[in-house]
Amino acid sequence: MQGPLPYCGSPPHPGELLSRFNIDPLLILILAALCLWQLWAIRASALSRGRTWIALAVTGWGIAAAAFLSPLCALSVSLFSARVGQHMILILAAAPLIALGWPAQRRSGGALQLWLSTAIFFVALWYWHMPAPYDATFASVPMYWSMHVTLFGSSILLWHSLLNHTRQHTAQALAAGLLTFLQMGLLGAVLTFADRPMFSSHLLTAPLWGLSALQDQQLGGALMWVPGIALFSWIALRSIARLWLSLEQARPA
Repeated sequence: MQGPLPYCGSPPHPGELLSRFNIDPLLILILAALCLWQLWAIRASALSRGRTWIALAVTGWGIAAAAFLSPLCALSVSLFSARVGQHMILILAAAPLIALGWPAQRRSGGALQLWLSTAIFFVALWYWHMPAPYDATFASVPMYWSMHVTLFGSSILLWHSLLNHTRQHTAQALAAGLLTFLQMGLLGAVLTFADRPMFSSHLLTAPLWGLSALQDQQLGGALMWVPGIALFSWIALRSIARLWLSLEQARPA
C-alpha cells in the first residue's frame, strides 16, 4: 500500500513542474502574519531609518514565501539538490534579510545568545541532513515542518546575533561565523564526496531529471558548501569594518 504523500505532493515530472505551485492557504496566512508581526514590531523605529527596515523585512519574507510556495517545493520531493537549494535560499538569503530588518534597539550583543544560536543551528543543520530524519520528512507533515521551523528559525536567530553584535563581542562573532561556515562546509563535503547515495527518498526520482541519486546528492552538497563562503566572508569583513570604524571614532582628535 502506498504511503502518505509528502507535504509538497507527489514527485513532479519535468513537463509539469511549472504548474506545481504550493497554494496552501494556511501557510500563506502564517507567512503573511509573521511579516506583519515584524512590521508591527518595528513600526516605531522605522521612522528613524526611513523605510530601510520595512524593505528588508518584506524582502526577506517575500524570498521565504517564494521558497515555500513556488514549484521548488514540488521539485524538492524529486531532488535532494532542490531541497538543499530551498534550505540555502531560506538560510542564506531570507534569514539574514529578516534579521537585518529588526530595529537597532533589538540588537543583541550577548555572548550567550550568540553561541546558543550557533549551537542550535549546528544541531538543526546536521540532524535534518542525516538519512533517517531527512527521509522521515517525506512521510510525515509534522516532521517536514519541524525541519523547516528549526532550520529557518535558528538561522534567523544566528544571523541576528552575527549582524547585530556589540564591538566587545566582535572576536566571538567572527569565531561563531567561522565555525558556522566550517561546519556547513564539512557537511557539504561529506555529501559531495560520499561514494554512495545516502537518501532513499530520491533513488527513483532523481533519474527522471537526468541525474543519478549520487550525482543529485553531490550537487546538493556543493550547493551547501560553496554559497556560504561568500556570505560568511562578507559578514566577517563587515564585523571587522564596524570594529575599525568604532575605534577610529573613539580615537582622540
